[in-house]
Amino acid sequence: MPNSYLAIPTFSDFRQILDPARYHALPDDWYVGIADIVASTEAVAQGRYKAVNMAGAAVIAAISNTLGHSAYPFMFGGDGASFACAPEQIDKIRIALGATRRWTRENLALELRVALFKMSEIRAAGRDVRVARYAVSDAVSYAMFSGEGVHWAEAQMKAHSDHHVSSAPPGAQPDLNGLSCRWSSITASNDGSIVSLIVLPTDNRAAFDAVVNDVLYLLDEDPRHAHPVGENGPLFRFPPAGLTLEALASRPLGGSLFAARAKVILTAALAFILDKTGWKLGAFDPAHYRRYTALNTDYRKFGDALFMTVNCSAKQLDDLEQILTTAEHENSIQFGLHRQKTAIMTCIVPSVLNDAHFHFLDGGEGGYSAASAAYKAKRRARDNAKPAQTPQAASPAAPL
Repeated sequence: MPNSYLAIPTFSDFRQILDPARYHALPDDWYVGIADIVASTEAVAQGRYKAVNMAGAAVIAAISNTLGHSAYPFMFGGDGASFACAPEQIDKIRIALGATRRWTRENLALELRVALFKMSEIRAAGRDVRVARYAVSDAVSYAMFSGEGVHWAEAQMKAHSDHHVSSAPPGAQPDLNGLSCRWSSITASNDGSIVSLIVLPTDNRAAFDAVVNDVLYLLDEDPRHAHPVGENGPLFRFPPAGLTLEALASRPLGGSLFAARAKVILTAALAFILDKTGWKLGAFDPAHYRRYTALNTDYRKFGDALFMTVNCSAKQLDDLEQILTTAEHENSIQFGLHRQKTAIMTCIVPSVLNDAHFHFLDGGEGGYSAASAAYKAKRRARDNAKPAQTPQAASPAAPL
């Protein structure tokens, strides 16, 4: 790996996620972190999509406010996140993660589980973590991961507690500056569906790559590459649906939730007026900000598997399911898919005057959690259908 994560060259053609030359190995002394919400499927079934997404994004916000935005590799997983960091930062990261665990429990009534693994340990287990940088705009790039090390670490976190980061004492408050969720839900266009999709490899990587290329080719028939957010950005509503969640994130330690809500309302009201009128406020141009919101959205990514939240027409969805089902029957891939009518966005905005703001997209009625549950259900059914005396091949770790 080059001297730092930011020294890795970026690429802007998403198909290059399959090019091994784009990925750079993490140093042995780096750490890989995994976070997820315990019982997230149940929380999603209760309709708590925004809270689950807020918890996952809170992990990234807390680390970003410790290390610097864009300065380290991370990936939003809907109900969690994965990331990597240099060893000299690990003590600060443990403090931030412990505080985020406590904040998630006390403010969202969700249990966040977090674990840290050294790269040397991951490699000793026969896995690797290699990182690429996919540029979604001239201001933002997202990390892509390969090597199966992230999935291995997630499986270890769920099976053992020896790598877990302890929760901070009651009342601890991480720095969640910039964490928000003000945009309206994004509705499927053209009488289509918002599809949350996870495609995982089997032992045949060449076959997996061929299937991913077929999927991308199908979705690239759309001029926007099935991007759920229009090129002029999402819609803004007032009051924002995530008002209370943002107030909980921005409330200072010991501060009043009422005061935090009032501040979010006033800020959102001003943003709503500027958005509707098109007026500029100093250097802030609402139309420019919305365009970069669309550009900076992570609607497709790669982390040992293909993750996508895309807008598909009925015809595209039929073709997509046929490609995936055929490939799964041929043991070329495994996949989980969930269709819904909306997508939701959770954001980290260090400054509205800078184009480097981050927008995490998930399905609005289940999303990646539901797609992962669909994949796991099929895997269990396959395993149960095997004769008892037949040795079972190891399956990939369940995705975030």
